[in-house]
Amino acid sequence: MGSDGKRKKRGRKSKTQTTLDPTTSTINDEVFSVNNVEIVNSATPTSANHLENRRGRPKKRLRRSPEKTPPLINGEIGVGTPVEGVARVVPAMDAVVKVFCVHTEPNFSLPWQRKRQYSSSSSGFVIGGRRVLTNAHSVEHYTQVKLKKRGSDTKYLATVLAIGTECDIALLTVNDDEFWEGVSPVEFGELPSLQDAVTVVGYPIGGDTISVTSGVVSRIEILSYVHGSTELLGLQIDAAINSGNSGGPAFNDKGECVGIAFQSLKHEDAENIGYVIPTPVIKHFIQDFEKKGAYTGFPFLGIEWQKMENPDLRVAMGMKPDQKGVRIRRVDPTALESEVLQPSDIILSFDGVDIANDGTGSCISSYVQSRHLKELTVYKVPFRHGERIGFSYLISQKYTGDNAAIKVLRNSKTLEFVIKLSTHRRLIPSHVKGKPPSYYIIAGFVFTTVSVPYLRSEYGKEYEFEAPVKLLDKLLHSMPKSPDEQIVVVSQVLVADINIGYEELVNTQVLAFNGKPVKNLKSLANMVESCDDEFLKFDLEYDQIVVLRMKTAKEATVDILTTHCIPSAISDDLKP
Repeated sequence: MGSDGKRKKRGRKSKTQTTLDPTTSTINDEVFSVNNVEIVNSATPTSANHLENRRGRPKKRLRRSPEKTPPLINGEIGVGTPVEGVARVVPAMDAVVKVFCVHTEPNFSLPWQRKRQYSSSSSGFVIGGRRVLTNAHSVEHYTQVKLKKRGSDTKYLATVLAIGTECDIALLTVNDDEFWEGVSPVEFGELPSLQDAVTVVGYPIGGDTISVTSGVVSRIEILSYVHGSTELLGLQIDAAINSGNSGGPAFNDKGECVGIAFQSLKHEDAENIGYVIPTPVIKHFIQDFEKKGAYTGFPFLGIEWQKMENPDLRVAMGMKPDQKGVRIRRVDPTALESEVLQPSDIILSFDGVDIANDGTGSCISSYVQSRHLKELTVYKVPFRHGERIGFSYLISQKYTGDNAAIKVLRNSKTLEFVIKLSTHRRLIPSHVKGKPPSYYIIAGFVFTTVSVPYLRSEYGKEYEFEAPVKLLDKLLHSMPKSPDEQIVVVSQVLVADINIGYEELVNTQVLAFNGKPVKNLKSLANMVESCDDEFLKFDLEYDQIVVLRMKTAKEATVDILTTHCIPSAISDDLKP
């Protein structure tokens, strides 16, 4: 929601594909961690002795005047001392830990069972309050999580406090007091600028010890978060991020954490392009958890919008020459915004920040006191002078339940509303957030709901090209008509005598049962179980129908479940 409506074109796949991969240590995953690193030039006493042992003409010993010799603290150059040759300060690497996770994923194609468990390793780092941050995809579908400190041979059992799927961040803790001995939490820094130096630390593939890579910030913009299927602020860096780096911190030249490494660009024409979750997103996640005791997510406007860059379009919509904004294409009927916003409204400003015709907000501070809001609030897009960013960033800075002032142009009249922000569900959800899939079985017909994990299970990573067109159309364009609406499909037909002729039905949507619309899977299961009619009639997509005799269908179900070793005909969440 809240996008300009750009959609991928369907058709033959290009030979060259660009993919963004979460960086975990399994298959395409990467994880990294950070240690204390101090870079000193050959002018130090230790490095001067090293020069004498090198082959070739011996170099003269470097001399220093007493007043220029840096003080030593615990045998090392003092932090913050202006010494030539010290590139930057990096905090103690003892705060970076290695994360070991055992995953047990649901089997969406066979929803009554789970897949074989597998292990992964990634990185994390200690923050205040005896907590550890890592990536959400590093502990997704976890069964057990362990942490190991640098230089230690002990793995400590960890507890997962919160998982932020949208922002790809997870919060952990360890109950064993021994784990926290001698560990200092990292300090967070401000959002870096372009060309600022960054150092990424983690445990990538290629070795067992900690790894450090350096680079600069090359881009700051709204990025696509692959794991969360969302768009949030992100940093692009040119430091190498490899498999196993997920969850590792990125530090600036002051030794402050400015982000979490989480994904990289895989393309034959691209090298060393990695992405980092910046501190504004991290702090939003942490504060959301601290305020409400649980992660509630990032709010989104339940709308789709269109750019207003064409001058004729602006005139036709009644906009004055000095007015700018974006046109609302559609409003999610289940969103609170639908009570005040309408299609063809022009959004002029959000929380006092003017919106440009291309959907960006200006990078200046503005002080606004709306007649609807009691307190004076500072609204700011915190970027360098001359840069702009999509106004969705302003929305993501708010919390679920917060109020926001929005100014729109409707029929050449300017209106101002206060809306309550919330998270919005998609008709086909991108994540099940750890929940096992729902299913219902009658006469060998396996009914389930469609989600992105389900499509990926059925059609692989290329599901966007392989899945049925009608399901993809609903994934990309459809909005739910009610908060509990689901896409229910016949996943497969477990062959038996009773369902002869229906064996080839696969992933076909169920529209109605005995003439009544199917709203969700639970309503379908209730209607079938309470049916007293002689026949069970299912209306499917593509004008197909399935008719079964009710009595024999329910009798055959017991034998089919026994044959396929299925413990129950209905998932636990659907049981009364």
